[in-house]
Amino acid sequence: MRLEASQQLRLAQQMKLSPRMIQAMEILQLPIMALQERIEQELQSNPVLEQREPGVDDETSQVEQDQPTDRGEQDMVVNDDNDHREDFERLAEFTEEYGSEFATGDAPLRPRPTPAGERDRKLDAMANAPAPSQSLGDYLLEQWVFVEAEEPIINAGKEIIAFIDDDGYLRMTLEQVSQSAEPPVDIALLTEAIKLVQTLEPVGIGARDLRECLLLQLTVEASAGVDVSLETNLVANFLHDIEMNHLPRIAQKTGKSIQQIKDAIENISHLNPRPGLLIGERNSPVIRPDVMIDVNDNGDLLIWMPDGNAPQLYVSRTYQQLVRDRQTDKQTKQFIRRNLRNAQWLISAIEQRRETVRRVTGEVFAVQRGFLENGQESLKPLPMSDIAAKVGVHVATVSRAVAGKYVQTPRGIFPLRMFFSGGTTNAEGQDVAWDAVKLKLKEIVDSEDKSK
Repeated sequence: MRLEASQQLRLAQQMKLSPRMIQAMEILQLPIMALQERIEQELQSNPVLEQREPGVDDETSQVEQDQPTDRGEQDMVVNDDNDHREDFERLAEFTEEYGSEFATGDAPLRPRPTPAGERDRKLDAMANAPAPSQSLGDYLLEQWVFVEAEEPIINAGKEIIAFIDDDGYLRMTLEQVSQSAEPPVDIALLTEAIKLVQTLEPVGIGARDLRECLLLQLTVEASAGVDVSLETNLVANFLHDIEMNHLPRIAQKTGKSIQQIKDAIENISHLNPRPGLLIGERNSPVIRPDVMIDVNDNGDLLIWMPDGNAPQLYVSRTYQQLVRDRQTDKQTKQFIRRNLRNAQWLISAIEQRRETVRRVTGEVFAVQRGFLENGQESLKPLPMSDIAAKVGVHVATVSRAVAGKYVQTPRGIFPLRMFFSGGTTNAEGQDVAWDAVKLKLKEIVDSEDKSK
């Protein structure tokens, strides 16, 4: 076989995304909460990027920057013409604010007292902040301290507690727990430890599945003298039949009547299938709409973006003037110019995201107008390709524009992606979305007689 090297010319077209385009697509896809985090990171890393306070324009903020920030930083100028009158007036103002100790210098400066009737916002925020709830793991470890066992079993129990989820279940096998521990724990020790972990409160903690969780709770009731033999038999052997409502089969195999089976199932229903939720709390994720829509009295659609969600950014004039200053050295100018370009690109990407989401939302509700008037039952089939054609962008751009974003409507807050779906045609020839069909089926099922 002969190997040789050769050169060839070939023409080809390739699409390559520049870093700026990638950044714009990332900004477009970010939900409002993630966008705020991204902006905070940029504000910390880019010195030329500044945030404008709501209700304050760029010119006003610039004027405030040009003014002296603190009268205490002004130089004490000796002026014999007025016998130091201005200096003594300033000293009197400091004494009035900080007390007589300021004049003597015997004590450090004290913060300015809050005027009567005026509340301290920081103290109010601290007082109104909810106390951190105790986690399930911490609650179990507090009990585990009082368990009497050999030290290797105690350590094995701590490893098991670390893998118990918020529902109170150990979703991993003991073999997986053993391999995940550092160093690995012997299976025999974990087997002994899991028995002790399952004696902790709340009852049913540390179970590997629903059957074991219910059996642990029934065991505690049996130890208290309650006759739960039938309930234990049902959970241990007929849990699937209970789910499928095969009561005659259960009665035939257990020799009990249907009524006895129903009474036992009623007792089982009082058990807690998720004991871990009794400790601590699950915080619901905060949802902030990226766009709001409403209908005015004339029937026109009103679409606006909440300005309070995304901070208003601008480029600092100080750095703009500094980069034009001839006295600024070359290296500093290069640093400022690079950050200026990054800041301008970020501001442009955020504005482009804002406009794209607004236009997409407007086209969506031009089609889904019936949702605002009649609810989900009036949703129509709407592919993303239709909206992309109307907006004049690629389908992938529409997909990024609606990803993880919510819209606030007169009927509540909904995911923007919910309004894109397939559908069918009803008997009247009208297009109906699958979500509307599911809603109608749910209404039919809910209106059925549950006793039958």
